[in-house]
Order: sequence, then structure tokens, then C-alpha cells
Amino acid sequence: MADSAAGPVDLVVLGGGSGGYAAALRAAELGRSVALIEKDRLGGTCLHRGCIPTKALLHSAEIVDSINDSEAFGIRATLDGIDMAQVHAYKDSVVAGLFKGLSGLIRSRGIEVIEGVGRLVSPTAVSVGDRVVTGRHVVLATGSRPRSLPGLEIDHERVLTSDDALTLDRVPASVVVLGAGAIGCEFASVWRSYGAEVTIVEALAHLVPLEDESSSRLLERAFRKRGITLELGARFAGVKTTDHGVTVSLENGTTIDAELLLVAVGRGPVSAGLGFEEVGVAMDRGHVLVDRELRTNIPTISALGDLRPGPQLAHVGFAEGIYLAERLAGGNPVPVDHDNIPRVTYSHPEVASVGLTVAAARERHGEIRTFTYNLAGNGKAQILRTAGAVTLVALPDGPVVGVHMVGDRVGELIAEAELITNWEAEPAEVAQLIHPHPTLSEALGEAHLALAGKPLHVHG
Repeated sequence: MADSAAGPVDLVVLGGGSGGYAAALRAAELGRSVALIEKDRLGGTCLHRGCIPTKALLHSAEIVDSINDSEAFGIRATLDGIDMAQVHAYKDSVVAGLFKGLSGLIRSRGIEVIEGVGRLVSPTAVSVGDRVVTGRHVVLATGSRPRSLPGLEIDHERVLTSDDALTLDRVPASVVVLGAGAIGCEFASVWRSYGAEVTIVEALAHLVPLEDESSSRLLERAFRKRGITLELGARFAGVKTTDHGVTVSLENGTTIDAELLLVAVGRGPVSAGLGFEEVGVAMDRGHVLVDRELRTNIPTISALGDLRPGPQLAHVGFAEGIYLAERLAGGNPVPVDHDNIPRVTYSHPEVASVGLTVAAARERHGEIRTFTYNLAGNGKAQILRTAGAVTLVALPDGPVVGVHMVGDRVGELIAEAELITNWEAEPAEVAQLIHPHPTLSEALGEAHLALAGKPLHVHG
């Protein structure tokens, strides 16, 4: 494929992040010709500035915690210090290895990667520099970037985005984290493990406010125990920078002095100046509007991932990319169900969930039943010295519609929980399954046993 003169490809994908490259890979696997346009590096935010590098930092923080807590396990160990250059070298090596593998996979599928900024110029064409690439269908997958609040200027030195935080060359003495979603809580957790004084400011009443309130309260308890200061239900008023740090002011009159301010108030779509509106794509506050099948108002254009309204998660992008490629290839795949997508906040402790919160289930279904199993009764949790709980949400005499977990490593349990909610399993059906002992997964089994009316290691 050279350009539009050589004839259209089957699929032009604008953006090589999680959703874009998944659509490209699956389409090529189905025998379609694909051109993938990427202005930066294949893998997008998740691989280079999001999921992977942040989880590498969280793992290094876990090592710090293990050393500091080693005496409780009968091991005498001391922490000599944190070499941030080496931490970043470790993080970058993980990213580089995955990037190399992804690049090779893309090449092996015969997908042409076009480097440069793409701009939509018609319902079937994207320009990249002097070149115009045409396709029978165009997939918009330009992703998102960190956003700020009106009037809050990011200087990238004292006032940082999550992108800046990923390359910070030192452990700050103190940090204010503005925003208590997954990004804010994960960076707060890392910096506290490294020894920084951390304050989280959140306008809503709880940490991880999209999670079930029971999970939020458990995380708040754990963070306070770790020495993280929480300013909840507190609205940001302003920040002043000095040669030595920042002074953050809240609307309630509180001021907080710190070395840095991390702005973690969410991410906004990357769509400005890319020709979407000029071509006639329906938009709302920068998001591309799509239907359940990811179709825009223009028949030859679809959009996925962080660009469309909805959950901003890499695994959602993967699933949407696969779905879209299969639909465009003439298949009849099932659209992605946003109600039953697993979510994990990889802080210490972790928060993991799938399905409806208690509040959402009551609003949708009225009467429900719930059960909470405390990890204090789980043998592996006691070995790991982690606190937390598993909360189930089910319909009366019906299936489980939500699973909410807090504790170290509970993110590894969420796949089973996803099967339970997506397959509409009833508590009695899950109670029949045998979970190996001693594992954290037993907590899921014990909770379902209790909800099925036959509790084992808990009071009925």
C-alpha cells in the first residue's frame, strides 16, 4: 500500500493505543488490509505512560514495603535507599520489552504502520503529512490525555500530571494529590511507600468514588493507617508555587504546603484539531458519540476506547477493538457490556470490582441481598498480613450482580468474579465450586457459601 492512488485499504485505524492496535491485529487476522496511523509509539498511553509503567512503580513500592515490614516475618532487612534512576531503568525495560514484542506482532500480521499526526479529511480518508490514506472504513482511536481544572495551570515542575510523575527523578518529601480516582490513589500509594508525606484532596465524599462505598471506606481506613492524610469532600480553590514547593488552598479555608501537586482529576479525549467535527462526526465535549456497536453518525466511521464516552480502561479498548474488527469483517459479535467490566485500582491495598455497586443495584432492581466476607477469616490473607473484604451483591433468589474486593492481590481474583457476574451465576452455583486452600480465592468461595445459606468459616 502506498497511498490513496493505490486504492483503499479495508481499515484505516487512527491511533495505535490499546483499542486501535487491537482492532488492527484482529482485522488483519481476519484477512483485512489495515493501515495503522500513530503519532508517537505503538501501544499508546497504556504501554508508555499508563498501565504498564505505573504498575512497575507500584511493584517497586511493594518491594520497599516488604523490606520495611520484613521483621514481622522473621527477616532482618534494612532499606539503604531508593535509586530512582534504577527504578526508572527497571520500569523502562519492562515497557521496552513489551513495545518490541508488540511491534514485531504488528509487522508479522502485515499491517502498515504510518508514523505521523493523522487528520480526518473525509468519511473515508485520513491525511498524514503530505499523504492521504483511504479506507473502506475508518476507526477513530486517538485516546485521551491528562486533564486539569479550569484556571489550574500545569507547569510540569511543581504542578504535575501523571505523565510528569512517571519520570520524576527523585522521591518528593511531600505531595498533594488532587483527585482520588485510580490514578491519584495509585501514585499516592507509591509515594507513601517511598517515604513521602502524602495528602489526597477529593471533592467527593470518598476515595475511589466510582467504587462501592464499602470498598471506599476500607481503602480510606488502610490509607489513614499508612499515614496518608485525606481531605475528602474538599473542593480545590487554588495553588501558589514558590521556589520551594506549592501551597494548595481549599474552599473550606484549609491550606496545605508541599513540594509537589499532582493533578489527577481524570483524562479527556484527544480530538481537538483532528478534523472530526469538520467532517461531520457528532461530538460532545470532545468525545465522539457512538451507539452500542461503536458506530458514529457517519456510516464509514467508528470510534472506540477513551475517545468515546464511557469507561476509560485499556482492557475495554482491547475488547472494543476486537469487537469492531469482527463486526466490520461481517461477523455478528456481541457488543461490549459496560456494566460488567472488571476494574482494579493497584494501590496498597488493591481495590477490585465488577458489576453493580450496592447503590446502583438498589436503584436498578429495588430489593437486593448482600454479604461481606472479611479477609480476617482467610488463611492466605493472614499469611500475607493484608486486611480487606469481599462484598457480594445479588438479587433475591437470583444471580450475583456485583463483586467488590479490597486487599493485597485481590486484582488477581477479579477474572473469576467477572465470570460469575457475566454468566449470571447464582450464589448456590458458585458455592459448589471448590477453591484451593490456602488461597485468597477462598474468600470468594466463602462469601458465596454464606450467601447460599451455608456459611463455613463465618457466622451465618
